[in-house]
Amino acid sequence: MPSLITRIRILGSELVLGTLVAVLSIGTAYFSYAGAMADSEQNKYEIQGMKALNDGNTAYLEANTTLNQDFQYFDSWYVNEGVDQEKANYYFDQMSDELAALITDPNSSDAAWEEYQQGVFADAIQLFHRSDASFQLASAYDEKGDQLQLAMLFMALGLAFAAWASLLREESILRPLFGLFAILTLVMALITYFSIPPIPAIDIPADPFAG
Repeated sequence: MPSLITRIRILGSELVLGTLVAVLSIGTAYFSYAGAMADSEQNKYEIQGMKALNDGNTAYLEANTTLNQDFQYFDSWYVNEGVDQEKANYYFDQMSDELAALITDPNSSDAAWEEYQQGVFADAIQLFHRSDASFQLASAYDEKGDQLQLAMLFMALGLAFAAWASLLREESILRPLFGLFAILTLVMALITYFSIPPIPAIDIPADPFAG
C-alpha cells in the first residue's frame, strides 16, 4: 500500500490539482449551462406540443360538426331531389363545394369520398402530427438534460475532491487520493457526456392556423 501511495503522490502536486480545479470548474459551469439550455428546449417543445394538441382537439370537433352538417344537407338534398326541386336546390347550395362536386360527378369513387372526409379533418390531423413531433423532441431534450445534470454532478464532485485535496498538506496521504478521485469523477463525467444520444432530426409540421 505505501508503494501505491508513492506512485500516485504526483496526483497531489500543485500543478495537477490546480489543473483539475480549473478543468472541473469549467466543466461544471459548461454542463450547468448546457443542462439549462436543454431544459429550456424541453419546455419550449412541451408547450408547443400541448398547444398543438389543444388546437387539434378543437379543430377535430369543428371538422366533425362541419362533416355532420354537410351530410345533413346531403340527406335533405337527396330526399327532395326530383320531388321538391326548390328545396333540393337550397340544400345543394348549402353543401361544401367539395361535397357538391362529388355528388354531381357520376364517376366519383369510394376513394374520392374518403379523400373528401380526410380533407375535412386535414387541419386537425396536421395539428396532431405537430403535437406528436413536438413531444418527441421534448422527450429527447429531457433525456439530454438529465444526462447533463448527471455529468455536472460528477464534475462538481470531482471539483470538491480537487479543492479539498489542495487544502491538505503536501505530505498528507489523502491529498493524492483525493486527486485520484477527482480524476476518476472527471472521467465519469466525460463518459456520461459523450454517451448522450444526439437530438433526433424530427420534421415538425407547420401550424395550419399560424399567420
